[in-house]
Amino acid sequence: MKSDMLIEEFLKYFAEQKSTSKNTIEAYKRDINAFEKFLDSRGIGSLTDVNSAHVASYLMDMTKEGKSSATINRKLSSVRSFYKYLVRKGLIPVNPAEDIKAPKLQRKDIEVLSIDEVDKLLSMPDDSIMGKRDKAILEVMYATGIRVTEVIELKLKDLNMRMGFVTLDGRYGKARIVPMGTIARKAMDRFLLEARDFLLKNADPGDPDSVLFPTSRGGKFSRQSICKLVTKYGKKAGLGDDLTPHILRNSIAVHMLDDDMDIGVLQELLGHEDFKAMKAYQSATKKNRIKDEYDQHHPRA
Repeated sequence: MKSDMLIEEFLKYFAEQKSTSKNTIEAYKRDINAFEKFLDSRGIGSLTDVNSAHVASYLMDMTKEGKSSATINRKLSSVRSFYKYLVRKGLIPVNPAEDIKAPKLQRKDIEVLSIDEVDKLLSMPDDSIMGKRDKAILEVMYATGIRVTEVIELKLKDLNMRMGFVTLDGRYGKARIVPMGTIARKAMDRFLLEARDFLLKNADPGDPDSVLFPTSRGGKFSRQSICKLVTKYGKKAGLGDDLTPHILRNSIAVHMLDDDMDIGVLQELLGHEDFKAMKAYQSATKKNRIKDEYDQHHPRA
């Protein structure tokens, strides 16, 4: 069987059997295609002719290229999953990536904004149609901590303004109901009353399946567009050139832990399956508190 057919069948399996998100499927595809390209450069014509030495050589090659430990780990995980599938299908006898050790991850401090910086960011959108929409997007992202993909997939029916929450169906993360908070509700209410109908063009604004946050052309945002929107307002607020939605998501987590929110409730709110991410938030919170205590009590702080 040709390599491209093997890859397509693997991706189809993951999409159908594992309830994997579209973004994850695309990441698997990129990673396995990159491995196939490496094999081609070494004169190996088929993905089924691979042994553990080839996989180890691939990791060494990525290390020489300066790839981060996190990137190498992700790519190795994709290759390992692919060959696990081939073993299960009986196409190869053993998984060549099974016993390959991943490089130790470099622990980095997560990036967060201070509450003052968040306030400045959220004050940046102007009073135009687009500004009201952008204000609502930023406020909802900070109020709920939802992922970029969850933001762009929100539909009108997912919003409950009377109770003040959004419902996430679990297609792009863990299914959950997330409260918005008073300030985000006010921004959303203004957007719905004064901007959304205009942006939807000829579409029915009352259609429950209509996109909640339309673009200027009335369509759905792309992931890249939301990232650019956050970066644009980050620059405008003087927060640098690299502000991302993930930093905003980190910020709400750390801010709520700083205010003594139960970590189990926060995990549920953010839709995290893995508790490791929560430990990173806890670490950032601890450092914040040490710094606050130092500033308050040290005579030369």
